[in-house]
Amino acid sequence: MLVCCPQCHRQHEWDRTSHWRPFCSERCQLIDLGAWLTERHVIPGESSPEPTDDELRRH
Repeated sequence: MLVCCPQCHRQHEWDRTSHWRPFCSERCQLIDLGAWLTERHVIPGESSPEPTDDELRRH
């Protein structure tokens, strides 16, 4: 089956041997990971409240 890479949009074969799926290559996979790590990609939602000092001491 041919699919488009979510990063570069190039078509590539998708099967059990596709090591980087859904990406076409390690490069595209790392570019996407970097976008998540630098918060260029985010999932919308409410922020969690910061833990209090008492909560931090308990852990």
